[in-house]
Amino acid sequence: MVKKIIKIGLIVSLLGLFAGTIGYLYVSSGPKPIKYETDSATVMNIVLKTVATGSVQPRKEVTIKSSVSGVVDKIYVVAGESVKVGQLIARIRIIPNMASLNNAETNFNKAKISFSDAEQEFQRYQKLFQDKLIADAEYNRYLVAYNRAKEDLNASENNLQIVKEGAIKNSSTSSNLIRSTVNGMVLDVPIKEGSFVIESNTFNEGSTIAAVADMNDMIFKGMVDESEVGKIKEGMMLELLIGAIEDKKFTAELEFISPKGITEEGAIKFEIKAALKLSKNEFIRAGYSANADIVYDKKDSVLAINENLVQYSGDSVFVEIETKPFMFEKRLIKTGISDGINIEVLSGVKLGEKIKNAQVCLLYTSPSPRD
Repeated sequence: MVKKIIKIGLIVSLLGLFAGTIGYLYVSSGPKPIKYETDSATVMNIVLKTVATGSVQPRKEVTIKSSVSGVVDKIYVVAGESVKVGQLIARIRIIPNMASLNNAETNFNKAKISFSDAEQEFQRYQKLFQDKLIADAEYNRYLVAYNRAKEDLNASENNLQIVKEGAIKNSSTSSNLIRSTVNGMVLDVPIKEGSFVIESNTFNEGSTIAAVADMNDMIFKGMVDESEVGKIKEGMMLELLIGAIEDKKFTAELEFISPKGITEEGAIKFEIKAALKLSKNEFIRAGYSANADIVYDKKDSVLAINENLVQYSGDSVFVEIETKPFMFEKRLIKTGISDGINIEVLSGVKLGEKIKNAQVCLLYTSPSPRD
C-alpha cells in the first residue's frame, strides 16, 4: 500500500514538473515589452548663438619705417614703452652711395668755382657803380649773377651734407633720426643696433624700425561661417572669452562684417570686427586668441524639451506621451526656437509629462516566430 502511494506521488510530481516547464517555456517564448527611456519638458532659457574664433588686435597699429639706408647706430625705445608723436626712436648712421657722393662733391666744387668767379665780377662792378661809371641796369645784372651763384653753392653744399649724413647743416630735422608718427605703445622693435636697414621708397616698403599701436582702442577680429553670417548684423553685442584670461568675459560691439568671404579649411568664412568695451584699469595684450559668442536670439523661461524626443513625419511634428507603463500615444506639437540641443514647445506638451525617447531603447527582445 505504501509503495502504491509513493508511486502515485512520484507520478503527480513528474506531471507537475512537466506542466511547470511547459508553462515557463510558453511564457518565456512570448514577446517581452520594449522599454524606452523617457524624459520630461522643463522650463529653461534657450539661446541661439554662433561662435567666431579669432584674436584681439589694436585698431590702429603703425609700423615706423626708415627713410634712409644705413646702419642702426642707436635705439632709444623698447617694447612696452609708451611714446608720443615726434619722440625719437632710433638713429641711423648713413653709409653713402659712392656714385652719389662723388656727384655731390663734384657739383659742390663746380659751385664754389662759379661763386668765386661771380663774386669777383660783382665786386669789380660794384666799385664801378659806386663811382658812377656804369648804369644801374648793368650793375644789377652782375648782382643777380652773384646771388644765383651763392644760392647754387648753398644748395650743392646742402646736397653733399644730405648724401654724407642724411641731414642739412643747422637744420632742426634730420632724415637719419627716426621718430614716432603716432601716440601709443611700442609693440615690437624688430631691429638691433648694428643692423643694416633699407630706406622706404616707391619700389620698397623699407625696413621696419618699430611697431606702435594705441592699446586703449582694441578690437576683436574673427571669422564666421557662411551659414551663420546672414543671421548677424552690425550693432550686435558679443561675449568675448579670451583664452589667456580665465573666468572673465568681455563685451564687444559688432561693427564690421566683410562683404566678401574667403576659403579657410575648405569652408567659406567672413571676417568680422568688434570693438571691445574696456574699463580704464583693464589691459589686454595684442594677439590674444579669443572666441566670441554672438547671440542673435534668446528666450527666457520657456517650456522646452530635448530635441531627441521630437519625431517628424512629413510636415508633422509630434512626440509620444506615456499614458500607461509601456504605452504611449502620439501627440502633435508646435515648436519654437532651438539651440540644437533643446527646442521650445509652444503647445502639445505639459510640464512633467513623460515623453518617449525613441532613439534610446533600454530593453528589447525580438518577438518569437509564433507571433
